[in-house]
Amino acid sequence: MPVLRETEFVGEIVWLGHVPAGKSLRAQTVSALNLGFSGEGGARHEGITRASCVRVKNLYPQGTEIRNVRQLSVLSAEELDAIALKMGLEQLDPSHLGASIVLRGIPDFTHIPPSSRLQAANGLTITVDMENRPCVLPGREIEVDQPGYGAAFKPAAHGRRGVTAWVERPGVLRLGDTMTLFVPDQRNWVQ
Repeated sequence: MPVLRETEFVGEIVWLGHVPAGKSLRAQTVSALNLGFSGEGGARHEGITRASCVRVKNLYPQGTEIRNVRQLSVLSAEELDAIALKMGLEQLDPSHLGASIVLRGIPDFTHIPPSSRLQAANGLTITVDMENRPCVLPGREIEVDQPGYGAAFKPAAHGRRGVTAWVERPGVLRLGDTMTLFVPDQRNWVQ
């Protein structure tokens, strides 16, 4: 019996981005991503391991070497539209958010279960780590191009910031490709 259940949800890749290594979060629009086990070559979040950050400060001292489950930032086109609307913008440029992949067609995308898989027709598979909580960095990028709107990002993106993910099976993703959602076959955990 498989522990990952294929769903009826398929997302179309409507945007791809490369975030160069460095201090800026801003992504460059690309037509394809060549993804290896360490993520995308030359990207800000490339690597099998990474230094721990504030997101896991209750587990490790900042800077501790840990597994890199933040190789990719995956967002929903529908949720980007909802964020833009809440911010009072016509649209929100995914490059400002450091996005790697934007998908259209999977509802409530930010809340898909951790350990879900997104698989392309060519077999490339990424594993979802968890919800990517909003932070101030995208707001700074937005503010550069749309003064007066940057501070509105973090509250508008709450519950809509997408997920972080890592490459489980390498391959190439292209604009227009589709990715099928597989979710863990388990009951909900109740605390």
